[in-house]
Amino acid sequence: MNVRNTITAVLFFFTVLIAQSAYAQNNYADVKVDDLTDAQVRQMIERAASIGYNDAQLEQMAAAQGMKPAEVQKLKLRVEKIRKEGNNSTGSSKDGIKKNEVNGTSDPGRSYQNQKDSTDKSLKIKTLEEQRKEDMANIFLDLKPKIFGAELFKNSNITFEPNLRMATPRSYVIGPDDELLVDLSGDNEASYKLKVNPEGIINLQYVGPVAVGGLSIEQAISKVKAKMSGTYPALKSGRTNLAINLGNIRSIKITLLGEVVKPGSYTLSSLSTVFNALNASGGPNSNGSFRKIQVIRGNKVVSTVDVYDFLLNGIQKNNIRLQDQDVINIPVYQSRVEMSGEVKRPALFEVLSTESLEDVIRFAGGFSDKAYTAQIKVLQNTNKERKITDVSAEQFGTYGPLNGDKYIVESILDRFENRVEIVGAVFRPGQFELDKGLTLKALIAKADGVKEDAFLNRGYISRLNPDNSLALISFDVDKVLKGTEADIPLFREDKVTISSIFDLRDEYKVTVQGEVRAPGTFEYAENMRLEDVIQMAGGFKEGATPNRIEISRRIKNSDAMSASASIAEVFNVSVDPNLKLVDKDFVLKPFDVVSIRSAEGYQVQKQVKLEGEVLYPGTYTIMQKNERISDLIKRAGGLTHTAYPDGASLKRPGAEKVNPGDKNAINNREEEDKKFLSLKRAQEVGAKDTVKADVEQKLIQSDLVGIDLVHILKKPQSRYDLIVEDGDIIRVPRQLQIVKVTGEVLNPNGIVYLPSKNFKQYINGAGGYTANALKKGTYIKYANGSVEAARKFLFFNNYPKVKPGAEIMVPKRAERERMTAQSWIGLGTAIASMGAIIVSLLR
Repeated sequence: MNVRNTITAVLFFFTVLIAQSAYAQNNYADVKVDDLTDAQVRQMIERAASIGYNDAQLEQMAAAQGMKPAEVQKLKLRVEKIRKEGNNSTGSSKDGIKKNEVNGTSDPGRSYQNQKDSTDKSLKIKTLEEQRKEDMANIFLDLKPKIFGAELFKNSNITFEPNLRMATPRSYVIGPDDELLVDLSGDNEASYKLKVNPEGIINLQYVGPVAVGGLSIEQAISKVKAKMSGTYPALKSGRTNLAINLGNIRSIKITLLGEVVKPGSYTLSSLSTVFNALNASGGPNSNGSFRKIQVIRGNKVVSTVDVYDFLLNGIQKNNIRLQDQDVINIPVYQSRVEMSGEVKRPALFEVLSTESLEDVIRFAGGFSDKAYTAQIKVLQNTNKERKITDVSAEQFGTYGPLNGDKYIVESILDRFENRVEIVGAVFRPGQFELDKGLTLKALIAKADGVKEDAFLNRGYISRLNPDNSLALISFDVDKVLKGTEADIPLFREDKVTISSIFDLRDEYKVTVQGEVRAPGTFEYAENMRLEDVIQMAGGFKEGATPNRIEISRRIKNSDAMSASASIAEVFNVSVDPNLKLVDKDFVLKPFDVVSIRSAEGYQVQKQVKLEGEVLYPGTYTIMQKNERISDLIKRAGGLTHTAYPDGASLKRPGAEKVNPGDKNAINNREEEDKKFLSLKRAQEVGAKDTVKADVEQKLIQSDLVGIDLVHILKKPQSRYDLIVEDGDIIRVPRQLQIVKVTGEVLNPNGIVYLPSKNFKQYINGAGGYTANALKKGTYIKYANGSVEAARKFLFFNNYPKVKPGAEIMVPKRAERERMTAQSWIGLGTAIASMGAIIVSLLR
């Protein structure tokens, strides 16, 4: 285990210890793994994988969250089962669920860092440890069902704040500290801004005190109008109008009691409703009722609010406006059930005594599209133990839910009750409905019949036995279609296969090779002629001959016991060069190989290049097969007066390198590969990293051929006068004046050539040998590409002659491995053993 994995493991176990105390409130001791759905377990696996935890760490986290050991073991088995089913159904690996490994991330720390980096900059940045704690808590978030409606009053995006800019409601009850705006319009014009005193009285000019406390706005208008009619008679006739509105809104004190998240007294505006108060207090807690929230005013229950009306239908029924000193009481719920599985909104729901299972299904949003609706499993708690009950669809409307019931809606089976399938050589393969009395012939008719290439001798039906094992039923397709054989009734999940004749044989091909413009393999067709396939291959090349075309054909019934048995049948055929239709064409058979030869005597032009000190350098075409170097020099006008014939060289890359498409070129690649292989073996056995081996490799790659142009020009047509080949490059340099000394010498450089200097003098001119020089391996490379090494005769070294343009190369001595102490011990043991043997023999 590397250091990073060790650190990760230590951090994990340290985090587990912290989590045991930090999340003690999330106690999952009462969680039953058997009650969890596959979707819940799969979601748990995905969440654990997203933060870098494997299955073993998931089990440890479950134990840290309070899950009992027996349930942890069940969880392990459920995880293994789900992973196995996932592999079988999707073909994915075990790690396919792990999102972090798909993304190339297996380090938990890196996963946390990526999550941290993606957090909104405007939010408070969480530390790595805080993020770990939060993610670990979220792994088991959905093991306990959510209470339906609990998020309503905790969602910061939803607010029930009253609209303070709306018109004054006619039902608004006036109280102390309210500011009333009294406006007269018409024959009389007047405006008053009056504040209601603690006794609920306002003082009107010319009228006196008017008690409005406890009256609604509508009632206050009537009373004030009656009081002001004496002063303003036009109010009675309607020529003067009276309007009363609120100038400012007072605050009221509301008390929330019972099972509320944040109980206490709250100061709200006088326009607030029950939902405003619940929103301010966080709503009911985990034990609070959402169905019977009571508004108490003057020691009497004036309204009972059912939040489900708003959650399900958007109707704020009984959401009355609050008054000062109102009390909102949230009692403990009486009956709560859980709906899980294939419903649209799985959660804990509070039910009333008058509601049925059908209502609970409605609370859950109804069934999902994969739900098994014929019956629902109910897990109930009795006084002594648990029991399970199956409720059929007919009982949904009459079944009364009990407190603690858990309803499990399972998914439908992944199978078809009336499916048959036909595949293969039919016009419409696929799945079809199993009609009553459907037979094989009728199914083929549903698929629009068999194709022309259908194999009519045999088809088969794959059928499931009662124990789900596979059975095969064979039939004659042709006879069933003609009615001469009994038709076969079909059953559920039958799969009919009718093969194509092309599925039961090798694909028929014909190969064309040789002198055609587009050689290759072509699909065979019945009555295919030789001329047809030549036309498919682009026709003859210029150098092709139509007179000696060879067709090789497979032999199917060869005598395997005969030593001289034929293994192929060969035909030599001539065709019209223009591929005209004739009466007697050669008909091909599958797998024939057609070889087109080149015409007799057809040759592609071959060229040689002359460079350097010749009178007319350039590219020359070879005129005869036996044309030699001396002939080309003669055609080029001979050498110039500055030419140095001793340094003339021949570079022969080979025709396959110069013109790879030349049909007359002989490929020497195999021989060249052998040379490289031999050189490689020599390097492995001999000296390591020597200059000699490197130079030899360069010589092989250079394709230089050492020639003696002086001797060639003196004696043309001799064995030194080589026959030129396509791609040859003959170079005649001008007079050379330098001799290079390279390799293991103290100062490798170029030295002026002097006829009087010998081999050793040139070595000394370069500073002499180094300590690593292999003196006996010294050799010289001449300007014409030939190489000559030093030779030893008795005790004397015979060094080669130095010529202008030559290069003296000194290789490096092989590295010698020093003997270790173990080697010396082995050598001493061997010598001692040999000595003991000799002594025993002498005795």
